[in-house]
Amino acid sequence: MSLLSLFLIAVGLSMDAFAVAICKGLAMDRIRLRSALTVGLWFGGFQALMPAAGYLLGSQFDRYITGIDHWIAFILLGIIGGNMVKEALSGQEDKTGDSLAFKEMLILAVATSIDALAVGVTFAFLQVDIVPAVLFIGCITFLLSALGVKAGSLFGSRFKAKAELAGGILLILMGCKILLEHLGLIPPVF
Repeated sequence: MSLLSLFLIAVGLSMDAFAVAICKGLAMDRIRLRSALTVGLWFGGFQALMPAAGYLLGSQFDRYITGIDHWIAFILLGIIGGNMVKEALSGQEDKTGDSLAFKEMLILAVATSIDALAVGVTFAFLQVDIVPAVLFIGCITFLLSALGVKAGSLFGSRFKAKAELAGGILLILMGCKILLEHLGLIPPVF
């Protein structure tokens, strides 16, 4: 998998965390660097942890489904992206407070990274070098989440749905790209 493909997947995966980070920034009276870094560490850490766990799970079954791995990647990325698009278009607002307490952040970090678990399974089927991939995903999510806290305080909630919509569309397109490349319908693009 190319660095550009991995970057696009990382950005797509991080959009849920980015959207929640924006909400955190909206709820905070004053934005401190420490608060932004805390949110970034929680979300970036779990966005790295979950695909690693998915990879370990998926690698147990890769020899059985090597012939259909591209279909699995297409379906999983399509479902994840479709759910993100559906949530973005639903118009429902998520309520998050300004608390950075362990329990609340744990719940939010797990909730925003569940889709990364499925991507990790896909990585196992595609035989992606997992350590650099999860570190890259974690770093991208860390940066976007920390910036999301600041953006929430500056711009408000008007970008939350757009970020989630863009992330969902990006994951759907990556799934289509993987499928079309494996079927030989398009040459490897990036």
